[in-house]
Amino acid sequence: MAMRRSQVIRYALEQYKSYRVPNVTQSLPSWYTKGTNGSLDSWSRCVHGSVALTQKKVGRVPLSSERFPQLKRGDFARVTDGDLQVFERLVPSRVLTEPGDIEGHNVDWSGTCRGAGQVLLRPKTTEEVSAILRYCNGRRLAAVPQGGNTGLVGGSVPVFDEVIISMSLMDKIISLDEISGVLVCQAGCVVDKINEALEPHGLMTPHILGAKGSCQIGGNISTNAGGLRMLRYGNLHGNVLGVEAVLANGDVLDCLSTLRKDNTGYDLKQLFIGSEGSLGIVTAASVLCPRIPGAISVALLGCDSFAQVLQTYDAAKKMLQEILSAVEFMDRASMEVVQENLQLTCPLGAHRYYLLVETSGSNAAHDEEKLNSLLGHVMEKGMVDDGTVATEPSKVQSLWALRENVAVALRADGCVYKYDVTVPMSRFYDLVAATRKRVGTDATRVVGYGHLGESDIHLNVTCPQHSEDVFDALEPWVYEWVAKCKGSVSAEHGMGILKRDYLYHSNTGPAVLLMKQLKGLMDPS
Repeated sequence: MAMRRSQVIRYALEQYKSYRVPNVTQSLPSWYTKGTNGSLDSWSRCVHGSVALTQKKVGRVPLSSERFPQLKRGDFARVTDGDLQVFERLVPSRVLTEPGDIEGHNVDWSGTCRGAGQVLLRPKTTEEVSAILRYCNGRRLAAVPQGGNTGLVGGSVPVFDEVIISMSLMDKIISLDEISGVLVCQAGCVVDKINEALEPHGLMTPHILGAKGSCQIGGNISTNAGGLRMLRYGNLHGNVLGVEAVLANGDVLDCLSTLRKDNTGYDLKQLFIGSEGSLGIVTAASVLCPRIPGAISVALLGCDSFAQVLQTYDAAKKMLQEILSAVEFMDRASMEVVQENLQLTCPLGAHRYYLLVETSGSNAAHDEEKLNSLLGHVMEKGMVDDGTVATEPSKVQSLWALRENVAVALRADGCVYKYDVTVPMSRFYDLVAATRKRVGTDATRVVGYGHLGESDIHLNVTCPQHSEDVFDALEPWVYEWVAKCKGSVSAEHGMGILKRDYLYHSNTGPAVLLMKQLKGLMDPS
């Protein structure tokens, strides 16, 4: 059934905002994981279109200072009543000290890192962030910025008793140029909310993430978040035109340019993209926003060898070119977990590997024809054994739900060990196969899925509960394996505290030394 352009644009934005899992909220009223005493600890659930899980019960998460005894608290002051009085003057009525108000901000989304922060500050303006950092710098109080707290490596929560600076109230859209597509907004804007504001103008954010209902643009920038359509739109290094940031001493660095071309000196904004808040707190950004596509089509393809996967990807790039927006990969174990734990239905039979190929363009008939031509070609050449093309909204949504909800489905297995790494395309699946052989029957399942177009593999290993044997088999072996392949130990999410000891696995000694020098220059305390 043909849709009017207004309907297509609205539907297209919905695809970029959320993929809903049919009946999940009815069939899974809550999630559980085995506790240390054999009991079941309940997880709370937050639904933003697709299912998302919030923090685990805080009491069950060990303190990061105990889990990582090699991390030592620096020579920093501790917060006093006098400090609280100053904070109250700086951000009136937005100083939280009650444990019940703070505990969720001390634990990261993965439930693996917990700090002991006792103060949460909620500024609304750049000036307030500046005043907070200037005071903390003078008093030698350690601080940690926090966005939507959807990270997976402990980078957005305290390690010890750092002052937590929440950006959630800095959620104002400052300006939008409809012609150039440049949006200027505060760092605390949630990605879904930004898209709601962009929709009437036919625009959208250049990136889309599984945590889009709660992650904030400042956190995305600070971790250089990629997401599902980086293949089409690139990463934030290319789409962020300018940033405003507050340095550790409280100085405000205004690099909030809205120009696509500006070659006057060093491109300082790039220092804050991907540096995880270690060089300063991003308080505002200007972002180049593309048009919402007028048509979206999706193909789900089944392959029985990884050579076929690579051949199909190459064919998709050649035959789809300008309309290709995503190429996502799932192995059989990924498909099985969404079927078993979420009761989702795959329209294809059982295959060793699956590819989800998406096109986004302006002419639905043209795009569908090209996608069908691709399907016919890869099946005729024996690259693909089975496949289906979807253009109807509900069917597109159902196919995307299979890929988008692998992480959610894995949670139901119990404990999940997650690794998000990049490796050369030719070695993309070798890590999963090697891990499966290494852990053997000690794990419930070993799963590989991810962004094939960026050579970004999500390795996940599940167990009913935490297993020291499995953990010891995985770390540091996974990172050493990636390093030998000249890959990156962190494709997304940054280093945080979980990967800090493996920085040398993906960087040379001189590179790490320069990073330390930059840190010392911009935050000497």
